[in-house]
Amino acid sequence: MSTVAVTGFIEAHTGDAWRLLTDLPARAARLTTAGPVELLTPGPFGPGTAWREQRAQPGGGTLTEEFLVVEAVAPRRLVLCSSGAGADYRITWILRPVRRRGRGCTAVTVTQEAAPTAPYGRVVALLLGGLAARAVEVALRRDLADLAVAAGTIGSVEAA
Repeated sequence: MSTVAVTGFIEAHTGDAWRLLTDLPARAARLTTAGPVELLTPGPFGPGTAWREQRAQPGGGTLTEEFLVVEAVAPRRLVLCSSGAGADYRITWILRPVRRRGRGCTAVTVTQEAAPTAPYGRVVALLLGGLAARAVEVALRRDLADLAVAAGTIGSVEAA
């Protein structure tokens, strides 16, 4: 299993940061790496919510991914699962209220874990593991920076 974690700051209260993160209809407008979002389940956001979206790839092109909410503890913890070609992904968002520059803001840590599910997934992980991890880190940093901009600030994103 490979794990990539990134931490950033969003200059907004935790509840507001949570709303930015979980507002699926506005996701494509907020995240530069996300394209159109298609909701696959009705009802309010929470465990069981599923959606499909286009994601921009670092080398160009797009990839369609489906996400499923497996845990949602507003406004502190969000866990998503996504099955990919040869690997299953678990993406965990942790939001913590902090004081920064004398103001309340939110520290956000997003962690992506990838577990190969097929023999070729294990081979690709061995051959391209470092390169893939760097690409994931870049995408996670971009998502955090985009959320910070959506909150009306330019966030400081740091590797964990």
